[in-house]
Amino acid sequence: MPLPRRGRESRLAGSRVAGTSLPRARAHSPRRAGRGTQLLSHAQRLTRRRHSSEQVTPEPEQQADFRSEKWLQERAGGDARDSRQALLAGMGSRHRFFSQEEVVIPCASDNDSGSVDLQLSNLDDIKKGESSIEFTDLDIPDIPGLPLESLPDSFRQLAYEGPLSEANVQRLIQSIQEVIGGHPLKGELEKLTFLQSLSSLSQNIPYDETTDTFILSHIEDIVHILNDLVQEEPLRSLFSPVRQEVFVTIANLSYHNVHLLFGSEDRADLFQLITRSMITLPPLKTLTQLQEITPSGPYDTECLYRQTFQAFSEMLQILVVKDPHLENLDTIFQHLDPWLQSPKDHERKRATASMAQVLKCLSKHLCLKPPLRFQRLGHLVAVMALLCGDPLQVVAEEAAEGTHYLLHITLRMKYVTHDEKNHQNLRKALKKCRDFLELYNIKRFYRYPFKIAQVFEVFLNSEELCQFVMTTLDGLKNLRHSYTQKAAGELLMTLVKNAESRFEKVPEIMGIICARLSIISQPRVRQQVISTVSLFISRPKYTDIVLSHLLCHPIPYDRYLTELWRTLEAELPSTTWILWRLLRKLQKCHMVPTQEKMAYVAVAATCALYEVFMGNRLRAAMLRLFPQLLMTLLIQIHHSIGLTMSDVNIPSGLYTEQKVSTEVTPLCFAIQATKSLLLRTLCWQEFHIMEKNKGWTLLEEKDRHLQGISLLANALLERNQLLAHKVMYLLVPFLNRGNDKHKLTSAGFFVELLQSPVARRLPSKYSTARLKDWLNHENEAFRILALRGLCNLIRHQEMREDIKSLLPCILDSLYETDEKIVLLAIQILLKLVRTMDFTTLAAMMRTLFSLFGDVRPDVHCFSMTLFGAAIKSVKHTDKKGVENQVLDSLVPLLLYSQDENDAIAEESRRVLTICAHFLKWKLPQEVYCRDPLYIRPTEAGKICRFFGIKCRGKINILAQTLMYSKNTKLPIRRAAVLFVGLLSKYMDQNELSIKGTDWIQNDLREMLHDHEPSLRIIVSQALFRVQKAMAEPEPEPSVCWLRKLMGCLPT
Repeated sequence: MPLPRRGRESRLAGSRVAGTSLPRARAHSPRRAGRGTQLLSHAQRLTRRRHSSEQVTPEPEQQADFRSEKWLQERAGGDARDSRQALLAGMGSRHRFFSQEEVVIPCASDNDSGSVDLQLSNLDDIKKGESSIEFTDLDIPDIPGLPLESLPDSFRQLAYEGPLSEANVQRLIQSIQEVIGGHPLKGELEKLTFLQSLSSLSQNIPYDETTDTFILSHIEDIVHILNDLVQEEPLRSLFSPVRQEVFVTIANLSYHNVHLLFGSEDRADLFQLITRSMITLPPLKTLTQLQEITPSGPYDTECLYRQTFQAFSEMLQILVVKDPHLENLDTIFQHLDPWLQSPKDHERKRATASMAQVLKCLSKHLCLKPPLRFQRLGHLVAVMALLCGDPLQVVAEEAAEGTHYLLHITLRMKYVTHDEKNHQNLRKALKKCRDFLELYNIKRFYRYPFKIAQVFEVFLNSEELCQFVMTTLDGLKNLRHSYTQKAAGELLMTLVKNAESRFEKVPEIMGIICARLSIISQPRVRQQVISTVSLFISRPKYTDIVLSHLLCHPIPYDRYLTELWRTLEAELPSTTWILWRLLRKLQKCHMVPTQEKMAYVAVAATCALYEVFMGNRLRAAMLRLFPQLLMTLLIQIHHSIGLTMSDVNIPSGLYTEQKVSTEVTPLCFAIQATKSLLLRTLCWQEFHIMEKNKGWTLLEEKDRHLQGISLLANALLERNQLLAHKVMYLLVPFLNRGNDKHKLTSAGFFVELLQSPVARRLPSKYSTARLKDWLNHENEAFRILALRGLCNLIRHQEMREDIKSLLPCILDSLYETDEKIVLLAIQILLKLVRTMDFTTLAAMMRTLFSLFGDVRPDVHCFSMTLFGAAIKSVKHTDKKGVENQVLDSLVPLLLYSQDENDAIAEESRRVLTICAHFLKWKLPQEVYCRDPLYIRPTEAGKICRFFGIKCRGKINILAQTLMYSKNTKLPIRRAAVLFVGLLSKYMDQNELSIKGTDWIQNDLREMLHDHEPSLRIIVSQALFRVQKAMAEPEPEPSVCWLRKLMGCLPT
């Protein structure tokens, strides 16, 4: 059904035009160029020469006249059938038969001599006027290869015998007015008559103002009527010349500057409709077969088709000849564009032939008066270039010829529009273009379409380059024809390689590339597209832009984006730059304070790094950037611990067609990337150490992450010191950046590397001063790392003097509740104890004494070790100052020798020996008994006797021992109670008489209710001994006569 005309009802039902009797006006319109005129003879010769398989002799023909049926009856003898015979006769030689589906173009000859050249001297002679610029063929001489055919102004040959009489004009206007007024057209003959009346009337426009006024005032009505006529024509068959006559009518009106296809939305719709009506007709073979099956008229379908297509081409050429502005070319191309890229061969063939002839015609008649508006040059060049690679040779050749004329147009346009400031750039561009054309014959464009990109690239601005690329990428959608994908890949690669620094809208280009990757069927073409991405990304100007776009895709990446990341290639400096910019995307996420949700780009960049590592195309850059890559990935692991994809700030709309995978996490991407980095940089032994010691598991756990960092750092330092040293130098400034997790991971790696001798070269502000700051850090983890770093630095003798200045801070660490901090502090102090001054040593011993009996076994044990080392370090002159501390330590050490922890018991006996040596005592052998003393009462008695006598008058050993009777450990309580009972007999009698034993007995009685039976028995025995000591004091030890004598002698 035809579409209804806007604002008015359909008029195609009948007409009074059939009743007019106006005489036929004889004039040679473009339609009649094929009916006996000189121009027709040229068209016949051109047709035979280019498109016919046999010689056809021109036949004499009558002047066709589509008047009313009545008028035709009068001329033909009154028989309607005769009138139709007259109509057929009027078609004359237009009904020719051809072996190929081709178009005859009457307005160009094959011996044209005009051409284009790029001679700079000739171009320099062209002067630009202020208001208008006119070029001749002499302005720009020959381009090497193909001469530009001169196009004689054939339309000037359209001579008229004279204007129509006023009566005939009025009759034609009246007949047309009736149709415009609403009288429908019935049948083919009436439609043809109306169209011929319009054509006849249009020929009088130059001579009659009334005719001009009438047509101009009814343009919109005429457009609607033509629209309806075309819509009534079947799209799948061709049995009537109505379609052809519409093209002729539009051409005639356009020749007289009445444009029915430009200027409004309705006219644009008509243009689109007639283009579709012509281009979408079935192939000629199908039309011919259809006529054989269902004969529906007296016309030969093949001849009618050729004449219709010829009229269509003539119409397009007249549009550009009568108004040769680039803006009209833009409009024509807009309507032909969909058919130039059609997957159907016959549609592409017709559109290409039409476009080539339009370009040829325009190249001769081009108007260069400003403003020059051609907004789709890059798009047109790309379309023609793709067509030059068409598998149909006739399409490729037509496209190559059209591309030649397009180059001519482009050259003239660019020279006119270029800025004087860029004149030198234009000269360079022209020279570059000429160099290409000297190498490649322009006739061979259809064999080497990618050379079009080389030739045109120098003239296209950034916007046009972007159009070229976008159009070429659209060619990748063509799944039916692999040749199009191949040509698109070559064109894209060539253009980007030659003009890679002049592009804009790179994000849009990347978006289309990523969208097309999945539909490119040929691996070679897909690799060309990926190589194009490599060219873009390797340019510093575009690197961040391309990376930002590539990172805005769902992760894990699909197989096509994975292939893209893995096959990125560039020269070494560019690969380093690419990897560095990708790395910086990730590092920037670590510089901000920890957010509630992780930035999506951090996860995407980590995944991209993993894919790049797997592809191994950037291995040299990976080795160069190994320190930065390793530390950044370890920091990303720290940030990713415990997170799922729901904890990532995913951009809205990113996962429109797929759901976020629950199987992947940010942590798994970071771990995979770190593993692949180690393997690709040949750190196999380090990888093995991590695997063997479950280092990856340590890294994934929040509480043990720093242990994993320490393990990897030590493995790297052990197996590859060169890389380890590079990492250490990187970390010197790295430690001052980022958030707490960034600094913590970096510090964990850094302190382990301080074991290296190279650490001695670091200035103190980067080593000991930094560690001092960490010792005072509010974060406990930093304090641990500071002490760990000091432990490593203290191995270097040169560093000990600097570390000694940190002793007050280290001693303060002994009061920490965290066991790691205390143990690390003790470890450092053990290295420095021999260099301490007496005051520091005494203060440390007091602190260590408070740690005896600490619930943390290691702290207890190592505090005694350090205490013993401190005693050994006391100088002879300072012994008196620490003697009381040594005496106070005897009871605790003696009691803890009974600890159930063998290490503590053994260390207590060892340190007790040191104390005895310090006091110049010789301990009884029973002290070293490993059995519990409560089962060895005899040995216990000997020990108590020794200490009771030695400590009498020096310390209150009984009170000190009684304090430990309330110890939480049963062996210590048992030993303390046992010793209280045994030591009571050695109490000072004076003190005993003053204080009595009630305070001892009261404490012991409280323990009679202890749940441990063995302890209750020992308590009872101790009570008995205390009571007995009160009643029967221990006699004074007798002194032999010899000792008395020796005591009386003078010394």
